[in-house]
Amino acid sequence: MNIITDKKRIAEVLERGVEKIFPDKKTVLAKMLSGERLKLYCGFDPSAPSLHIGNAILLNKLAQFQALGHEVIFLIGDFTGMIGDPTDKSAARQTLTREEVMANAKHYQKQASIYLDFHGDNKAKVMYNSDWHDDLSFKDLIGLASNFTVQQMLAREMFQERLKKEKPIFLHEFLYPLAQAYDSVAMDVDLEIGGNDQMFNMLCGRDLMKALGKKDKAVMTLKILADAGGVKMGKTTGNALFLDTDSANMYGIVMSWPDEVIVPAMELATTMDWEEIKTIAKELKEDANPRDAKMRLARELTAMCHGVKEAEEAGEHFKTTIQHKTAPADMRSLPLKNCPTVLDGLISYFGETKSKSDLRRLIEQGGVMVNNKKVADFNDRLSRGDVIKAGKRDWFSIK
Repeated sequence: MNIITDKKRIAEVLERGVEKIFPDKKTVLAKMLSGERLKLYCGFDPSAPSLHIGNAILLNKLAQFQALGHEVIFLIGDFTGMIGDPTDKSAARQTLTREEVMANAKHYQKQASIYLDFHGDNKAKVMYNSDWHDDLSFKDLIGLASNFTVQQMLAREMFQERLKKEKPIFLHEFLYPLAQAYDSVAMDVDLEIGGNDQMFNMLCGRDLMKALGKKDKAVMTLKILADAGGVKMGKTTGNALFLDTDSANMYGIVMSWPDEVIVPAMELATTMDWEEIKTIAKELKEDANPRDAKMRLARELTAMCHGVKEAEEAGEHFKTTIQHKTAPADMRSLPLKNCPTVLDGLISYFGETKSKSDLRRLIEQGGVMVNNKKVADFNDRLSRGDVIKAGKRDWFSIK
C-alpha cells in the first residue's frame, strides 16, 4: 500500500479540527512522514438508528487518514452500546439489548460510506467489538480491571456531580472505559480518534496498551460541534442532524443553525478546501453576510449525503417555500444589532404597542415563525436574512 508522505497534506490532517494529540503532535507527524502505515480506529455505539453530524466529524477525520493510505477501522460498538457510555451523563444510560443495538446499527456502514471507502484498494474495515468482549471470562475482566483504580474513575466530573447530588453511580459505568480501552488492545491499533469528550476513555486505552506491553498508542481528540451556548449538538440535546435526513429537511436544518456554527461545521464535517474555509472565516469576521456562507454549508452537507442534484433542488425548495413564502415585498427590515434574539426583534418591531409579556405569550402560543418554522423559545438567535412572521399579518426581516 502506497503511503502518501506529502508534508502539507499531513500537516492539514493533524491540524484541521484537531484539539489534542497524545503523546504529542511531533511524534505522530514523524511516523506519518516516515511512511509508516498507521492502523487507526474510531468506535460508534449504536444508541440510535442513524449516525449524526457529530459522528460525521469523526468519519471525516478517518477518511483523511484513509486518503493518505493508512489502515482505517470503522468499529461498531455492539457490545459497549449495550452498556452505554456514561461520559457527560448526569444519570445512568438505559441499557440496550443486543437485538436493539444491532437493529440500530443496520444502516451504519451505508451512512459511513458518505465519507469512508469500503470497496477500494485501501478499503475501511468494519469490525464489531462483541467479537472479543463476548469471549472475555470473569477472570479476564478482573485482570484487566487491576490496571485501573476507583480513584481514577471517581475523578471524572460527571461522577463528582452525581456524588454531590447523591445520585447513584452504577458499577457497570465504571467498566465502560475499561471495555473501550480493551478495544485498542484487541485490534492492536496505533491511533484512536474521538471527540474531546472521549479523552478519558481513549487515554484509558492508551494506559492499558502500555500496561500490557503492547505499544505507545497515540490518541487524537477532535473539536466538538456546539451551538451558540456551547452545548454539543447531538442526540441527547435534541439538536442533532442525522445523516439519513431527507435532502430538503437537511438543507433547512442547516440553515436554522446559529451563525457561530458555520465555520466550525465546514472545518469539521465537510471536505471543502481548508484554505477556502479560512477565507470564509476571515470574510465573516469582516461582516460578510453569513446567510451566503450558511447556504454554501447547507449545499455542501446535503450534496455529500444525497448528491449534487438533490442538494440544488433542496436549495431552491428552501428559497421558494421557506425563505420567501407569502412574505410581503414591502415588509420592514431591521438591523441585526437591534435584534439578536426573537424577543428583541419583536420588541424592535412593535415598539410600545405591545408589552414584553404579550410578546412572550405570542411566542409560547406558537404565533411567531422564523423562516416558516415555529419558534418555541424567545431567546432563539436571529441571523441576517431571517424572515419573521408575528401573528397573522405582521412581517419583518433581518438585514
